Amino acid sequence: MKLPAIGFGTYQMQGEQCVTAVRTALDAGYRLIDTAALYDNEAEVGRAIRESGIPRDEIVLTTKIRGRNHGFDEAQEACRESLRKLGLDYVDLLLIHWPNPQNDRYIDTWEAMVELQEDGLTAAIGVSNFTPTTLDRIIAKTGVTPLVNQIELHPYFQQEKMRELHAELGIITQAWSPLGRKSDLLTDPVLIDIAAEHGVSTAQVALRWTIQLGNIPIPKSTSAARIQQNFDVFSFELNEGDMLAMATLERGTLSSLDPETSEVL
Repeated sequence: MKLPAIGFGTYQMQGEQCVTAVRTALDAGYRLIDTAALYDNEAEVGRAIRESGIPRDEIVLTTKIRGRNHGFDEAQEACRESLRKLGLDYVDLLLIHWPNPQNDRYIDTWEAMVELQEDGLTAAIGVSNFTPTTLDRIIAKTGVTPLVNQIELHPYFQQEKMRELHAELGIITQAWSPLGRKSDLLTDPVLIDIAAEHGVSTAQVALRWTIQLGNIPIPKSTSAARIQQNFDVFSFELNEGDMLAMATLERGTLSSLDPETSEVL
């Protein structure tokens, strides 16, 4: 599957606000839309896609199986329930949202997803927030490598080792929180200077940095102006000096939950 270079995230979007934001993103040119059962907005995302007038085969839609639906039968039913809420016949990319290693049912879930792909309910399968250990286990058990691993990734948390592992395994890196939520990334002096040099916003600099590393950022916003601005990251390019300066921003700390210990329902 060929994935777009940038996606649109829908975390914490609800109701008409979600429908409007997704429609705005599609109108702006986004063709990768990311939702999840955990977000409780699949119905709104599906409605926005159907009402957009854009041919279904031009949109890559991602949804995710939540922690409480881990297990073979549970994951299969969860996928079908997501399709019912979305009002669609298939999703393009189905992910395990969190590995929940203490519960230790992610292998059964992955085996269920392999079968769901074979049955045509999802075109591709992947994972989110997986670590080297959890990736190794599902690949060793099934022989099936995820298409993507969606991880927290931004200039303050650059995930170099995970990106190297993904490259070795042929896994695409998707970046959630590419703008460093819960941090002061967008007011960092390094980004401010680079943004001024190129005549763009600091958010555009952060997103362009992610893309030039070969990753797919998935920014979210409910502001029409920011949705459009975040998509406009192909009209400029960061130079070698910019990339070197941004490499110094690594802080090495998660802004959210630790996938090695967290149990996300």
